[in-house]
Amino acid sequence: MTVQVMLISPALNAALREARFDGDAPLDASGERRARAASGALPAADRHVYGPSVRCTGTAEALGLHADPEPSLRCWDLGRWGGQRLAEVSTDEPGAVSAWLSDPASAPHGGESLLDLCARVGGWLDSVQRGHVDGGRVLGVAEPAVVRAAIVHALDLPPQTFWRLDVAPLTLTELSGGSGRWNLRSGRPLSTAADLA
Repeated sequence: MTVQVMLISPALNAALREARFDGDAPLDASGERRARAASGALPAADRHVYGPSVRCTGTAEALGLHADPEPSLRCWDLGRWGGQRLAEVSTDEPGAVSAWLSDPASAPHGGESLLDLCARVGGWLDSVQRGHVDGGRVLGVAEPAVVRAAIVHALDLPPQTFWRLDVAPLTLTELSGGSGRWNLRSGRPLSTAADLA
């Protein structure tokens, strides 16, 4: 039977607007308003989960999801870079940023490497597939990096592909599959332009 894993990227907050690493902060007023407007566009699911970040938690609440936290969907651990702007880190540590962007095993920040992130998220994705032998639909709210890692794992893409994937706020990424094979449908917005006015 086919399993569906549907991941929603969370709404905006100030840290995302400022391009901060792991800027885990509550949704701003605009992000919360947009998430509430999108609540009517959610697909049906048998199970609801969310990454335990403040932003994912706030998005799940604003969407009206009665969901459980899923530790495997937590933010990418970027160690000492957490909360800093990419521009600042690039200026202060250009060699470290270059290594991080070019070597998937590199973790100059002291947190998780890209390979570690993809393995963690991939392990969860595989466990969902194994645990739903009779099919099932899982809907979750997960940070964009987690969604990108899920795509890389599901499609067995080279890890460097991660950097070429964009995941916009409040979009739905759908993975469906069975027997270790996944198909992808990505980037569907949860609300229309009229909802966001």
